[in-house]
Amino acid sequence: MSDADKPIVLHYWPTPNGWKITIMLEELGVPYDVRPVNIGKGEQFKPEFLAISPNNRMPAIVDPDGPGGAPISVFESGAILMYLGRKFARFYPVENERARVEVEQWLMWQMGGLGPMCGQAHHFRQYAPEKVPYAIERYTNEVNRLYGVMNKRLADRDFLAGEYSIADMACIGWIKPHERQGQNLDDFPGLKRWFETMMARPAVGRGLAVAGELRGDISKDEEARKVLFGQKAR
Repeated sequence: MSDADKPIVLHYWPTPNGWKITIMLEELGVPYDVRPVNIGKGEQFKPEFLAISPNNRMPAIVDPDGPGGAPISVFESGAILMYLGRKFARFYPVENERARVEVEQWLMWQMGGLGPMCGQAHHFRQYAPEKVPYAIERYTNEVNRLYGVMNKRLADRDFLAGEYSIADMACIGWIKPHERQGQNLDDFPGLKRWFETMMARPAVGRGLAVAGELRGDISKDEEARKVLFGQKAR
């Protein structure tokens, strides 16, 4: 088997960031090999994983058929989406500068805003060992603001960048657990319509289902919480 015929290796755990890549790979219809990285057990700190993901975060991929036919590893979910979009020339309009900018600005919006703020809302609402009312209100309100930004954007278009793209794939996993973030989609009709459209896509459903049986409830796992929320430079 040549490298071109080998599947892309996906180091993965079923979380909103992991879902971005399974959705993209399912939409592309290319073969991939899932290698679970149990973040609750600290598998993200293994030397072999750190060699391809130095920030000890998943997802990461290894493409055996990288540029020039040589293998390449890519970490950071946004960078992986862009790499796959360029490689397969789908869902990322690299030949059209205006369309590309539309996609990239909403992808960066997710990476820098929606994801981190939803993550903080999840943490303080679900996982923090003690309730901190200020933090809960702060992040729940900020997620609400971001939902409003998305809702306004989607009021007159089907998808964030006009055409379906990696920007939509990046966002859907963070909107899926909206109730855990203290949000009601009925308050955001444009966003709700987009959410229902996204969830009806077969590839999105398949991507969200990958290794779903491995996903546990971290709020009830003290050891996993220590691993995930007690990290320092060491």
